[in-house]
Amino acid sequence: MERGKKYKKAAEGLEKAKPLSLDEAVAQLKERAFAKFDESVDLDINVGIDPSKGDQVVRGSVVLPHGNGKRVRVVVFTKGEYTEKALKAGADFVGLEDLIDKISKGWLDFEYAVATPDVMDTVGKLAKLLGPRGLLPNKKIGTVTFDVEGIVRELKSGRVFFKNDKNAVVHFSLGKVSFDKEKIKENVQAFLKALVGYKPASSKGKFVKKITLSSTMGVGMSVRVEELVK
Repeated sequence: MERGKKYKKAAEGLEKAKPLSLDEAVAQLKERAFAKFDESVDLDINVGIDPSKGDQVVRGSVVLPHGNGKRVRVVVFTKGEYTEKALKAGADFVGLEDLIDKISKGWLDFEYAVATPDVMDTVGKLAKLLGPRGLLPNKKIGTVTFDVEGIVRELKSGRVFFKNDKNAVVHFSLGKVSFDKEKIKENVQAFLKALVGYKPASSKGKFVKKITLSSTMGVGMSVRVEELVK
């Protein structure tokens, strides 16, 4: 892929093959960011799994201490007493049949969907629409629960989900270039601690193989694994 002039300039003097400390990588990321917008800070983690095996899927979540800088809109599918609880917790849209109808017509202006267990049979009407987009409430990740207050507050305060792709890489967005260095570092550390906690029991050998830090448009920098994963 042909890179633009700004990217090539940003990459000048950077030894791609040389892993950096987290301090160095964050400093370089901020110095070399060149986009006119506030870029996201992203991590790509190569993990030691066989992604073709169902028992080696890496899937989990983490509450980032400083959030990821993205606006989070939460919808809650529920009824009765839980409607008021969801609204008090900060949910942006709450309902059931009316909400399902709105979404079925193409409205998807939200990042997370939560549902109470008693309405999941009804919410299942949206499975084909929301499932492929990763928006369908899921018991495994805690978005199907009667504790709507707890999960809505967590999502609003920075809980973010992650899952490996077919190449055994976990892609994760954990902040903005405008964050100060300490906030980026603390988010990186919190994510990696959570990631290691979700290592599948059937995964043998080294789990975190490679860590790459980058901004949306910027240069990817290899970070020393040994420094961050004890």
